Amino acid sequence: MIDVQHVCKSFRNFRAVWDLSFQIGKGDIFGFVGPNGAGKTTTMRMMATLLDPDYGDLIIDGVSVLDEPEYIRTIIGYMPDYIGVYEGVEIREYLEFFAAAYRIPVEKRKSLVDEIMELTDLTTVATKDVAVLSKGMRQRLCLAKTLVHDPKVLILDEPAAGLDPRARIELRLLLKELQKLGKTIIISSHILTELSDMCNSVGIIERGIMLAAGNIQDILNQRTGGPTRQQKLLLRVLGSPDQAVAILRSLPDIGGVEIDRGVIVFNFLQPIESNPGLLGELLSRGVPVVTIAPATQNLEDIFLDVTKGIIA
Repeated sequence: MIDVQHVCKSFRNFRAVWDLSFQIGKGDIFGFVGPNGAGKTTTMRMMATLLDPDYGDLIIDGVSVLDEPEYIRTIIGYMPDYIGVYEGVEIREYLEFFAAAYRIPVEKRKSLVDEIMELTDLTTVATKDVAVLSKGMRQRLCLAKTLVHDPKVLILDEPAAGLDPRARIELRLLLKELQKLGKTIIISSHILTELSDMCNSVGIIERGIMLAAGNIQDILNQRTGGPTRQQKLLLRVLGSPDQAVAILRSLPDIGGVEIDRGVIVFNFLQPIESNPGLLGELLSRGVPVVTIAPATQNLEDIFLDVTKGIIA
């Protein structure tokens, strides 16, 4: 669906994006993460045809943003990190205005706006002035406006910024629903745990350079050398963990044994097929095992692993 090809963009002496290449599949929710100033917004603005790359190209649905920007604007919905609204305008009026701007036929506008307000849970506040909306409601309104022309691709720049926990959960559920409708979604955020919950692919950018991109589990496997090379396991036991720690340290293929808040964390240099044998060995030595399970690695692990914390 989206193919970014060796894109470069500079502003005077500042290199915002350098040789950026990655792909996003149809129907993906792609998390675009990186520190402030990493190049996320610049890249998303190029996708939205608001900026031209100095070099390279961005292909969306088989069409170049450079060759046919007008067409690209009909198939994308762009939600910026800052949202402007107009005082004295009701939510319904606001959405009908943008429906008219997208040349939706008059006879279809009311039903279309009704459907979008229902999808984004704005129906009960349809007559409310947009200028007095809370941050969460304003984000919903901007997303509703982004959906007016039924775009194939949604480009959302920090949509969860400033939202309270309930509003973030509601936004996450809404994006999942939009994915079910076949939308391809690119979302930038600093809330890495939430991106882990909703994204099936990710791109990590720092100083304008893509450090890792693709399926989250594939990236994890690449960073560890594959799922069979080494495991990090969590062991919970009854009572004091000291006996279990001593036994683990005496076993072959075990390393990095630590205690974290009562849970034993260690590396096992064998494939997952060997885990039952390890469990049997611990039980035979009298270790009162409660659970033994893989430690879950997530987007935060990848981010901390591949970035250096350099902003500019």
